Amino acid sequence: MSTCLIVFSHLRWDFVFQRPQHLLSRLARQQRVYFFEEPVHSTPGPARLEMSEPAPGVRVVRPHTPIAAPGFHDEQLPVLQRLLADLIASEGLDDYALWFYTPMALPLAQSLTPAAIVYDCMDELSGFLHAPRQLLQREAALLKAADVVFTGGASLYRAKKDRHAAVHCFPSSVDAKHFARGRESAPDAAAQSAVPHPRLGFYGVIDERLDLRLIAAVADARPDWQIVLVGPIVKIDPASLPRRTNIHWLGQQRYEDLPAFVAGWDLCLLPFALNESTKFISPTKTLEYMAAGRPIVGTPITDVVEAHGDVVSIAATPAAFVAACEDALREDERAATRRRAAMRERVASTSWDRTAAQMQEILQRVRRERRRTAARLMPPAGAGPLSEPHAHSSAEPGVEPMSNATPLKQKPRSAAPVSYDAIVVGAGPTGLSAAYHLGRGSLLLDRNPTIGGWCRSIVDRGFTFDYAGHIMFSNDPYVHELYRKLLGDNVHWQDREAWIYSKQVYTRYPFQGALYGLPPDVLKECIVGAIEARFGTVKGGAGGAAGGAGRQASGASASMRSPAARGGTPSAVKSESLVEDLLLDDADAERVPSAAQPTDCCADGIAECEVPLADSPSLTLNTEQSSEPRNFEEFIYKVWGKGVAKHFAIPYNRKLWAVPLTEMETSWLGGRVPLPDLEEMIDGALRPVAKPQGPNARFGYPLKGGFQALMDGFLPLLRGDVKLNAKVVKVVPSRHEVQLADGSTYRYRQLISTMPLTKLVEMIGAEAPAYVHAAARRLRHVSVRCVNLGVARENVTDKHWIYYPEDSVFHRVFVQGNASPHCNPPGGFGITCEITYAPSKPLPCDGEALVDLCIRDCIRVGLLRDDDVVLARNQVDMPFAYVVYDHARKQAVETIREYMTSRDIVLVGRYSEWEYYNSDHAFLAGRKGADRAREALDFESAVGLSGEAASRDAAAGRSSA
Repeated sequence: MSTCLIVFSHLRWDFVFQRPQHLLSRLARQQRVYFFEEPVHSTPGPARLEMSEPAPGVRVVRPHTPIAAPGFHDEQLPVLQRLLADLIASEGLDDYALWFYTPMALPLAQSLTPAAIVYDCMDELSGFLHAPRQLLQREAALLKAADVVFTGGASLYRAKKDRHAAVHCFPSSVDAKHFARGRESAPDAAAQSAVPHPRLGFYGVIDERLDLRLIAAVADARPDWQIVLVGPIVKIDPASLPRRTNIHWLGQQRYEDLPAFVAGWDLCLLPFALNESTKFISPTKTLEYMAAGRPIVGTPITDVVEAHGDVVSIAATPAAFVAACEDALREDERAATRRRAAMRERVASTSWDRTAAQMQEILQRVRRERRRTAARLMPPAGAGPLSEPHAHSSAEPGVEPMSNATPLKQKPRSAAPVSYDAIVVGAGPTGLSAAYHLGRGSLLLDRNPTIGGWCRSIVDRGFTFDYAGHIMFSNDPYVHELYRKLLGDNVHWQDREAWIYSKQVYTRYPFQGALYGLPPDVLKECIVGAIEARFGTVKGGAGGAAGGAGRQASGASASMRSPAARGGTPSAVKSESLVEDLLLDDADAERVPSAAQPTDCCADGIAECEVPLADSPSLTLNTEQSSEPRNFEEFIYKVWGKGVAKHFAIPYNRKLWAVPLTEMETSWLGGRVPLPDLEEMIDGALRPVAKPQGPNARFGYPLKGGFQALMDGFLPLLRGDVKLNAKVVKVVPSRHEVQLADGSTYRYRQLISTMPLTKLVEMIGAEAPAYVHAAARRLRHVSVRCVNLGVARENVTDKHWIYYPEDSVFHRVFVQGNASPHCNPPGGFGITCEITYAPSKPLPCDGEALVDLCIRDCIRVGLLRDDDVVLARNQVDMPFAYVVYDHARKQAVETIREYMTSRDIVLVGRYSEWEYYNSDHAFLAGRKGADRAREALDFESAVGLSGEAASRDAAAGRSSA
């Protein structure tokens, strides 16, 4: 069977002959076209398909179902899926592309394996009267799934171009030869032959897009003018049409007869209303009127003004419209000759034939790209790894994931296991980096339909949201080089604006260094507490640290800067990094284990440097408090004192962590503890702190495509195979096998795991010893729920993220709308409210109630206003977000790691190493894991072993030892 197109349309073929009919009748010259219409409600009985062939190569498929729900309604979908499957089977369609005119039909594609997916966006359907409520969400999903997007005009192109990587503007064109018959020599149409002149005419669909009041005003202003309107009346009550003796409603006419109607008009009209439904329209009839040589008067529709404002008279009010019509009717012959010449030139610049040919060329290119991608993503059953790299096209955005890494459904594989040198589980930043550095002979698996792990992005109603906030920051030159390779020019660098909201006051981050504006009593407690933490009791009172260390708290906080850090010297410690922005810079992100450890104790992941604290100048603690902190709670009091602990560190971390701080150890904070720079702290209490300076004060973010764009940048660079929607359900170390939920099995020589350590042990099951399972049960983590809000107001705040230590449900708000200007649709602004939860700290509520609570708290803290309109509201869940550094963690991780290493399983990343990592460190961790796997593979090759033989020999050697 040759290639074909399956087209899903909200318009019927025998309705008004317009863009779909023009394009598809021409594309049908290259491949058969199946035009799948919305269903028709039939009397009870079996569902069926009605087939007709109105044009060569075009088969119109009209479903008849016993279901009354309109259009591609959810109730219709199961029946339509069966009918569609029957059509594909009966027609023998095995190489087809999908072409969508309506996103509402997208669920029909879920069970298909198309050669390409096209979205021909001819209108902004969400602005039309009675638009389905799911339309915007389904369009976001379609933009994710589509290989290419065509738009029907320049304004629509601008609205979609940043939501997909391959958007092409193809404005309405014209069949010039057909409408050239509409010149004076053509015979008059019979339906209007009795209508006197002058005639002002319009043809097209008569619905909410037509300005009925304007038509009535023109008719009333000039009773001698005859206004002729040709076209079907839909979605509006015919009784609402203005009725005048000089207004003639002639109904729908044949496309073949339209030139005859235009030939009898003295003036052509574009009397469109200015509303949501016409915001992005590009009227096909504009060029058709020009082909007929008629003068045109229209309202200020954007695409008409921009493209044809020099030859179309534009008027915004009824009085101006009447005046423009009078001028056009009085046009002298010289002016008419100039106008007709300009119109002929405009018409000659385009044609439906040319547009269809250009679309066909793009479609063929997409098909070729898909074939190459499918060869990598889905090797033939029984085949080994591919040996050559392939180009990979990726799309940006699309509430749905924004990557376009794989077809909607992959073909089933053979039950026979496929072998690879190395398999990487998890396509987050660590796994992507590992696969990239492994190159050929590797397989990357991920359970999600898109890559990125917790660094994925979604789009909802034009707003881009990440899975929690992320930024790009690193002190490693290699990581910066990787940023350039992955993003090129698609990057936005800016100065950091991190703030804390407490006591109804905004202070700069870090809290202890920017106290200005807080109440005097709070300032006093914080400064005195810091002095006591360093030098001992003030005025004979109880020691600051000793007196506070027994208090219950949980969490982490920003560190005070040492004198060394203040000048940015080589021994500067990471003092301006709160563990909570781990989310800011991670998802599936991680840190490479080394002597360098963060002092970033509020989970920000915005580290200032990588030197061990042991390299910092010695700091003198007061002798009473000089012992090492036994837990994180003591750390807070010993380092910052009871004031900072009371007003920020303790309440903030009660929200962030789900265990008492006395149960958390401090190895993740680094070696020796940097003490507050008291001079700087006092200075920050007396006057506003200047904007932070230095390399750590700037961060990067993809200009377009959300943080997903950074992840998608890996796709063209991967030389191994990739399989998405690949949920690992079992790992069998004894056979070196990974089993997926779809029943397929893959064999490896080395397995690189980035999945949560507890999940990996669970998937190994009974093969892992009891002591390994016991160690896994001792590991604790914190989950995060993100509530994303898109409001109908620009520039809500100039900040990038804000910490909330007090009683709001969220502990932090990441201001997604300021990460990049392209994260917001025009007139909108996005924010993300981050909420941690765990068995010991459940969410206060869920679903819409949680969204409503976040909105109320945003209003209460002054971030949003009572009158803000929320356009987008959604949630993303991160079941694993922060690993908890409790006292049992170290031994448990070492126990599990030792077992995995002995089974040729390499653990890399935050969740497989149970380490405090950020996304930049994830890249380095992936590289390190790939190096370790390659070293093991090289060793096997050197001793002449491979695959299972090497594994059995190594295991035997270990056992005998």
